[in-house]
Amino acid sequence: MRLPNGITGFYSSKANNPPQVDGKQFKQLCFHFVSHKGGKVIDFNVPQYPMNFYNVRVEIFNMQFYILLNENYAYLAFATAVEFGNMKFVDIPVLFERFSPFYQVMDTASLNFPVDRILEEKNKHELNSAE
Repeated sequence: MRLPNGITGFYSSKANNPPQVDGKQFKQLCFHFVSHKGGKVIDFNVPQYPMNFYNVRVEIFNMQFYILLNENYAYLAFATAVEFGNMKFVDIPVLFERFSPFYQVMDTASLNFPVDRILEEKNKHELNSAE
């Protein structure tokens, strides 16, 4: 997994400011894909410090889980728990397929890969000094 500049939400200067994803498009896609599969969006939360991602709680396929999208890069994931310091990622194949044309949907194997191992490989990240 590549860690681009600003993925954490921190950046060292305005000149080094990371890009922003289109939150309006993400909201529309969430409501469309979830309702199309017979589910419902319970909460749609925009990024707020200390979280730097959209957090959408949904009920679908007889379960509740979250759809998460980084506010700076088009990295999307699914989780059953979203608490500071405790995230439990899951794979939701049907929605993985639906969101893939719009976002880089991350699987649990990539998301649970140790960050320190990514940081050891200099070609795997572009983090700035503030990160």
